[in-house]
Amino acid sequence: MSATRPSYLAAHESGELAERVEAAREMLASCHLCPRECGVNRLEGDTGFCGGGREALVGSVNAHFGEERPLVGVGGSGTIFLAGCNLGCLFCQNYELSHLAMGREVGPQELGNMILRLQRGGCHNINFVTPTHFMPQILEALGPAIEGGLRVPLVWNCGGYESVEALKLLEGIVDIYMPDAKYADAGPAERFSQAPDYPERMQAALTETHRQVGDLVMDERGLAVRGMLVRHLVLPEGLAGTAEVMRFIASLSKDSYVNVMAQYRPCFRAAEHPPMDRRLTMQEYREAVQAALDAGLHRLDERPLAWLR
Repeated sequence: MSATRPSYLAAHESGELAERVEAAREMLASCHLCPRECGVNRLEGDTGFCGGGREALVGSVNAHFGEERPLVGVGGSGTIFLAGCNLGCLFCQNYELSHLAMGREVGPQELGNMILRLQRGGCHNINFVTPTHFMPQILEALGPAIEGGLRVPLVWNCGGYESVEALKLLEGIVDIYMPDAKYADAGPAERFSQAPDYPERMQAALTETHRQVGDLVMDERGLAVRGMLVRHLVLPEGLAGTAEVMRFIASLSKDSYVNVMAQYRPCFRAAEHPPMDRRLTMQEYREAVQAALDAGLHRLDERPLAWLR
């Protein structure tokens, strides 16, 4: 497939993007951007569970070559890591960003400039990492970025703990959704991420994002231009409920593109919660991949790592 025109250009030209910015910012007044619905007035600088206030907190901006192959190509994926998070994963590999909110406040013009620098550097897309709690700020930054020449696809790289109401504001703007599908069961979701309602929220979010953009579509270079790409991090002793997660993803479409991730390692406070205090075994990972195949999924980004035994 040849390169397609990013969705957000039409939204900007019609004035729809500006309307979405206004609606999104209204959600900050009594914040209900995510399922936690903290209700704080972030327009006045108050913060809730995620640690986000009025302005976006950016942790890092760079071309990333460790993302999925359809995102990386030769120029890399242009990642903008946002600080803070609406999940409380005790094994987070980026806990300095997610738990400690180590980032710098930026306004819409500066964030727009960051986006343009990544495009000028040859990145194939702009990849917003952990963007859920800063959705209004990101939308606001798109206007200056588009006026400055932004033309590459936008990737919404989120944790899967989303509000369908908020996701609807992204329709026709985000080209590629890359949600996590972390857990099938409430117990592990509560114990490890402080989100007992994660499974149903994730399922609703993936249903909505798939409705918006469908299965992942790539161009003649193998680069993603539109669609949904799901990540699932396999956990020790099957704690993520991998088989059930795969069956759910397959119920949306057996053509779903799924990264069955072997990268789990015990970070942050994982050592305090056996069996999360160890890496996966090769057998555990093989069983996870087989669960995906048994569910009828066939577009798998599976990359076993050297440390599996």
